[in-house]
Amino acid sequence: MTDVFSPSKRSEVMSRIRSKGNKATELALIRLFRLKGVTGWRRHPDLLGKPDFIFRGQRLLIFVDGCFWHGCRWHCRPPTSNVEFWEKKLGGNRQRDLRTTALLRRKGWNVIRIWEHSLADPEKALTRIRQALREADESKLRIFRNFRLDVV
Repeated sequence: MTDVFSPSKRSEVMSRIRSKGNKATELALIRLFRLKGVTGWRRHPDLLGKPDFIFRGQRLLIFVDGCFWHGCRWHCRPPTSNVEFWEKKLGGNRQRDLRTTALLRRKGWNVIRIWEHSLADPEKALTRIRQALREADESKLRIFRNFRLDVV
């Protein structure tokens, strides 16, 4: 079916559509957190890249990346029309994700990116998150143990 709008009008229309997040995948992770007793998280902190979850005390950020919009090499099936646009768009999204992750890590955050498809095996995703939380807690404990208060 041909588009009823010209390419410039279609671009204008699409640019006005605002992201609503990846609600289904976020809700799946929230259900998993609640089911397994994972606490201390908050949603949508006001940080670069708009992470989906934050564990502030452990300086852990979690992004749940949709397979289509973030260009999963196994599950992303870009549209067959306007191929050049979609290659540029999805490639740009992947590059932005890499830059964002690197910048947040330089600022001292531990960043985990979870693919939408990996929530099909929720235990594996949860194990990865718990391991990051445990490592962050152990790191804080080591810093605390090494801190000496010299009383004068």
